[in-house]
Amino acid sequence: MSAEGRVRLMDAGKMAEIISRMSEEIAEAFSGSVGSALLVGIHTRGVYLARRISQRLAETRSWDIPVGKLDINLYRDDWTRLHSYPVVRSTHIPVSIDNRDVILVDDVLYTGRTIRAALDGLLDFGRPRRVHLAVLIDRGHRELPICAQYIGQVVETLPGQHVHVLLEEVDGRDEVVLTD
Repeated sequence: MSAEGRVRLMDAGKMAEIISRMSEEIAEAFSGSVGSALLVGIHTRGVYLARRISQRLAETRSWDIPVGKLDINLYRDDWTRLHSYPVVRSTHIPVSIDNRDVILVDDVLYTGRTIRAALDGLLDFGRPRRVHLAVLIDRGHRELPICAQYIGQVVETLPGQHVHVLLEEVDGRDEVVLTD
């Protein structure tokens, strides 16, 4: 940890490399069933990561995988602790999820509670054939039995530390930082 309690875990080049690798892993897993695949990003940064994965698959495989966005704030079990009222964003699933292979995308997997909320929200839209999870960072410390099938990087953290994923679309730069 640096003097400021901040360590850069990933720069823009490394992030692009990892997203490319994750996209290839997804391509291999879905090569026989790409027509049923749907990427769903969890607001906010998961949406942009899902779009990047879709774009990469379009570039490398000429696949056109639809991308949806899911707001999970009303499904969280802790929203009353986080805010006096939930901040609700838009959810848009461009196709039916019934009998589809859904790949949920998020930036950081930590306790598993965000993913649990996302699964609850997703199931309000139908019954997928299966749901996979892709995360840029898996930092451990699960409170629920949730695991990702596609992981950009595993980062060992202490419970009091924070992993911040910064994306060009939201933050003006691509970077992952660990702070105390």
